[in-house]
Amino acid sequence: MSAFIYGVFLQWKLDLRSKTLLIACYLVPLSFFAIMGGIFTSVMPESRHTLIQSMTVFGVTMGAFIGLPPSLVEIYGSAVKKVYQANGVPLWLGLALTNLSAFLHLLTMSVLLYLAAPVFFHAALPENPGLFFAGTALFAAVSLGAASVIGMAVKDQAKASMFSILVFLPSIMLSGIMFPAELLPKPFRAAGNLFPAAWGYRLLTARTFRRAELLPLLLIFLFTVLLCAGLLRRLRRR
Repeated sequence: MSAFIYGVFLQWKLDLRSKTLLIACYLVPLSFFAIMGGIFTSVMPESRHTLIQSMTVFGVTMGAFIGLPPSLVEIYGSAVKKVYQANGVPLWLGLALTNLSAFLHLLTMSVLLYLAAPVFFHAALPENPGLFFAGTALFAAVSLGAASVIGMAVKDQAKASMFSILVFLPSIMLSGIMFPAELLPKPFRAAGNLFPAAWGYRLLTARTFRRAELLPLLLIFLFTVLLCAGLLRRLRRR
């Protein structure tokens, strides 16, 4: 129990110092929403019906892939890992607490978007708020799982940031939030299906949960969990 409390305290201190998490989970997504929300609704008035969903997908993807990996590199690629081991804190706890912290930040940001979009851009609210937030939570968990693989596999923050951007950009461009995915060539559409953002957007814009969107997200999540477990075993052997 003392090891768990120490891990929580250490993660709390790391979160307070993490400017990357603050920028990626709040500043950039909300700034993007403030600018692009006005552009989308002016150029394409019909985008009000999907504005909340598209901005949520952008914010969650941004917060997960740009915000999480540097925090994990700070733990597993530096002396913090030795501090964990010296105090008897299991290595998996750092991964769990970092993901939980980022998950709560992303949900908070999503709630802010949900509340602000109708006020500032007259965006239409999702028909079923419960399903929307359940889908957002699932999408956030899957995105954080994929981002965790980058943060644990790469030991240098500069390289982790590079890999994060390489995943983030196609995730957004091929997801369908900027323009309909149906306009993309078939190879690009197929490539977009490799990223959680494409399935997350379809899930959030659907009226009900359908297996067609749920199954790919669950498979991606399972795959990333297995990868993270393997990376943790490799870290223990070092």
